[in-house]
Amino acid sequence: MNEPTGARGAQLKHTGLRPGWTTGACATAATTAAYTALLTGEFPDPVTVTLPRGQTPSFALAAEELTDGAAMAGVVKDAGDDPDVTHGALIRASVRRLPAGTGVVFKAGPGVGTVTRPGLPLPVGEPAVNPVPRQMMRDHVARVAAAYGGSTDVEITVSVDHGEEIARSTWNHRLGILGGLSILGTTGIVVPYSCSAWIDSIRRGVDVARAAGRTHVAGCTGSTSEKTVVAAYGLPEDALLDMGDFAGAVLKYVRRHPVDRLTICGGFAKLSKLAAGHLDLHSARSQVDKGFLAELARHGGADEALVAEVADANTGLAALQLCAAAGVPLGDLVAITARDEALAVLRGAPVAVDVICIDRAGTIVGRSEVAGPAVSRS
Repeated sequence: MNEPTGARGAQLKHTGLRPGWTTGACATAATTAAYTALLTGEFPDPVTVTLPRGQTPSFALAAEELTDGAAMAGVVKDAGDDPDVTHGALIRASVRRLPAGTGVVFKAGPGVGTVTRPGLPLPVGEPAVNPVPRQMMRDHVARVAAAYGGSTDVEITVSVDHGEEIARSTWNHRLGILGGLSILGTTGIVVPYSCSAWIDSIRRGVDVARAAGRTHVAGCTGSTSEKTVVAAYGLPEDALLDMGDFAGAVLKYVRRHPVDRLTICGGFAKLSKLAAGHLDLHSARSQVDKGFLAELARHGGADEALVAEVADANTGLAALQLCAAAGVPLGDLVAITARDEALAVLRGAPVAVDVICIDRAGTIVGRSEVAGPAVSRS
């Protein structure tokens, strides 16, 4: 198995937990196998794919079917040691040819949800196959087409056996994703989280950074926020902490073992939870509070009509978009409030803090200034 590298790879090695594959990686493998069979008559088994960060895992096929006009392949998701509700699910992809110029079209098969409300990274009416998995599948369709003389005009129908039932254990229904699961993943790899092991790895990361003489470290919620911080500040790898959902663990340890400056970087929705006072940002243990966002918007100059819209928004992203359209800097307000919450947890420790909020693409949508006792020294 190709494991994550860099800071998060080091933390994963410390925990001793086994990583797994996202539903997006599994759907890409199934799509690759199905389209290869459609063009050649043979299913590659195992099928190898290339993930966004360069890993090249191979997947065994659990199902395959070839007809005159279409091919289907299925892969069983292995989530590693992560307690993922989709572990063991059979992810299927059916591929059929389309007329020239159509491009790649995605369809939701049984067990894959459909977007029914705004505020998600996909338009209403689209199958809940997220942008990065879509791009992975497009890329692999193009590679198979180039290798075997096909075209990139195909329909891909993704389905998950028992997906609608599994989705009842997720928050999809609250987000307006109906009929099944979402096909997710930005790296293709599921990084497992054992709370105690991961928090211990965060502490070791702080220790390593301090021993290396780093005066500026960053707590990041994932790989996209890591890239954002590196681009913004040029921090070295040993100054990056894979915080995940454990903002409180970073803040409490840095309180006892200070560094001059701490940058917290993550998705807008996650950091809105920190702004609201939550130190555990996992979706099972804290939710985006649209009422809280509405109050922030009011303080930022939103009129009462916009305040009501934000309070009724489907997602944090939808609230952010509503405010952006009205010129209300909700992203900055969340970043500033999250910074102030972080400083409150630090209880006067000599640590300066700034917060960066990003969207799913890594674009900065909110930012605070640096504040705290150590500002003059950072």
